[in-house]
Amino acid sequence: MKKLFIVVDYQNDFVTGSLGFPEARLLEEPICRKIRTYQSSDDDVVYTLDTHDNNYLQTTEGRALPIVHCVKNTNGWKLYGKTAELLKDCRRFEKPCFGCLDLVPFLQNHQYGSVELCGLASNICVLSNAVIVKTALPEAAVSVDAECTSCTDSQQNEEALRCMEGLQIRVERKKHEH
Repeated sequence: MKKLFIVVDYQNDFVTGSLGFPEARLLEEPICRKIRTYQSSDDDVVYTLDTHDNNYLQTTEGRALPIVHCVKNTNGWKLYGKTAELLKDCRRFEKPCFGCLDLVPFLQNHQYGSVELCGLASNICVLSNAVIVKTALPEAAVSVDAECTSCTDSQQNEEALRCMEGLQIRVERKKHEH
């Protein structure tokens, strides 16, 4: 069965913009390596874009997180760095909130045997989309590489990874990590 790689919200605003953090830049090379590996194996690669309008601060999410980010067609909304070129011919899913429900019919139509996710942020959008993938394809092997995801708080990152493990989403870790 074919494999799928999902790059979640690896966008300028989450790396160097309004919600950026230093560790996010370090994900670029491992994510690009994975994209190339999947593409060279003729497996599928898709990506999500957190997508907001100018009224973001009036939304429920905007009231809870009052930092304007990923406004459609701004520089902050665009993919970060080298991923933009690698993903230019891949299917894009825009999403107004954490999880992307448009993935469900796509996943069910393709019936992937395995799906790997990466991107930002581990404790919000990666976690949400991993749960959606596992729900849409309960028999698929769903995984996240800890080297290809993070968030602004290292403790929350670890908690998110453990939460995913509890949901039977495999978390790949370097051998020296616990």
